[in-house]
Amino acid sequence: MRDPIDRRLSVAPMMDWTDRHCRYLHRLLSKRTLLYTEMVTAAALVHGPRERLLAYSAEEHPLALQLGGSDAAELAEAVRIALPYDYDEINLNVGCPSDRVQSGAFGACLMKTPDRVAKCVAAMIEAAGEGGPEITVKCRIGVDDQDPEQVLPDFIARIAEAGVNAFAIHARKAWLQGLSPKENREVPPLHYALALKMKSDRPDLSITVNGGVETLDQAEEFLTAGLDGVMIGRAVYHDPSSILGSADRRIFRQSAVDSTADDAARAMRPYIARELENGVRLAQITRHMLPLFAGRPGARRWRRVLSEGAHLPGAGLALFDQALSEVAAPETVDASQTGVVTAAGPPGCP
Repeated sequence: MRDPIDRRLSVAPMMDWTDRHCRYLHRLLSKRTLLYTEMVTAAALVHGPRERLLAYSAEEHPLALQLGGSDAAELAEAVRIALPYDYDEINLNVGCPSDRVQSGAFGACLMKTPDRVAKCVAAMIEAAGEGGPEITVKCRIGVDDQDPEQVLPDFIARIAEAGVNAFAIHARKAWLQGLSPKENREVPPLHYALALKMKSDRPDLSITVNGGVETLDQAEEFLTAGLDGVMIGRAVYHDPSSILGSADRRIFRQSAVDSTADDAARAMRPYIARELENGVRLAQITRHMLPLFAGRPGARRWRRVLSEGAHLPGAGLALFDQALSEVAAPETVDASQTGVVTAAGPPGCP
């Protein structure tokens, strides 16, 4: 029997971003935050290079695999293929609004066909078997002209009836025509009250809220309000240390000392060395590290060294060490000139 997953804080699955190198960095900053893979389509997993798509470092746990698809048999086969990789959770994407995903008849458009989703998750649960990874769903509150107040409760009830007990709700509608994926993350208004209502109406279910959350202060407010979890996406990617560095203490109530960007950068060095030995290019790893020192003196130079040099043939630890040397210590203001000593400025690119 697996231990229950602690979903108080998670990093959202993000295409082209939350690959295994990104997740390794995030895990160095927080031991407890639940991490998600990029979405992997069931078809790619069944017919493609499964080792490349599923491999990860053991240190990344707790870790969830997100699948995309709408064919129950194919999704079940994808789950069976993933079982030996021992993911803690397998999540079905019912929230992505991109044209590419829609053309495959999955993602957010599945909000219109809850019976089909129910059939898919039932097949995935059967494939996972007793003691296997938990099957969960990440969804929107509705799409296009749907009324979220009616659609979301019915959708969750139908999927819960099929055996799903945990939902991550992106608290925005998705417009399948007329808005880009980026606009779908920003333009439709947030409806947090509906996510809270879902938890109130279904206390038996685990409800995580996603969308527009940018700080641990916001996360703590949602948890205090009764939600089981908060999922943060781009804010974590663009300033990982300010959110994940104190997450274990603030969200998970651990006594551990907060992690810092410096800690994470130094701890990444052996990982980088190992990955370089395995043929990974430096830029594949360091592209996720560019925002690590956001707001720190030297952050611009750190980014410039890595951006300009990490993709070049032969780039390795020497370049990484050069970039790291460009980052100044956090306390740099001269008290003799200001009268006070302060820390570096607020988060954000200098």
